[in-house]
Amino acid sequence: MTNLKKFKVHADASNFAANVTKEEAYQQVLDQAEGLFYEQRNWVCNLSNCAALLWHAFKSLPAPSNQVNWAGFYTLNHPSTSELILGPFQGKVACQTIAFGRGVCGTAASTRTTQLVPNVDEFPGHIACDGDSKSEIVVPIVVGDKVVAIIDVDCAELNGFDETDKLWLEKLADLVGKSCDWP
Repeated sequence: MTNLKKFKVHADASNFAANVTKEEAYQQVLDQAEGLFYEQRNWVCNLSNCAALLWHAFKSLPAPSNQVNWAGFYTLNHPSTSELILGPFQGKVACQTIAFGRGVCGTAASTRTTQLVPNVDEFPGHIACDGDSKSEIVVPIVVGDKVVAIIDVDCAELNGFDETDKLWLEKLADLVGKSCDWP
């Protein structure tokens, strides 16, 4: 853990410097999330702050990252179901429930693997919550042997995400999974 544990992070956590690399922005997201999660294990609170951090990080970067039009989470609707329900996010209103195996989010949840989609129109069964979305990345958050949530980020440009996004969002998924008390 970083020295962020020593104090409570506040709204300044969402300030990202101009001209940073994608890696530097993601490192700041991880560091700030770690500080915000310190002594806070409520999943709603933590996912809400994390969605805001992601939104502001993407908006601080050059294209295509600054063309992110949705960043947030879907969580397991109920422990006995195979359905995701809308969680904290930034962006336009979104689909409320998604069955495992349906669309990009449901595929990530059912396969427990990151889905990096350069063109959503070419993804079989893509759910178009926002017609402006052209690319998407979805990362499952797995605790034990169970998917408890997914990170979902959409971009209004084709090829909006790459292996760097995959690597860092998977690190964030690991941190979120370990930092929350899941229902």
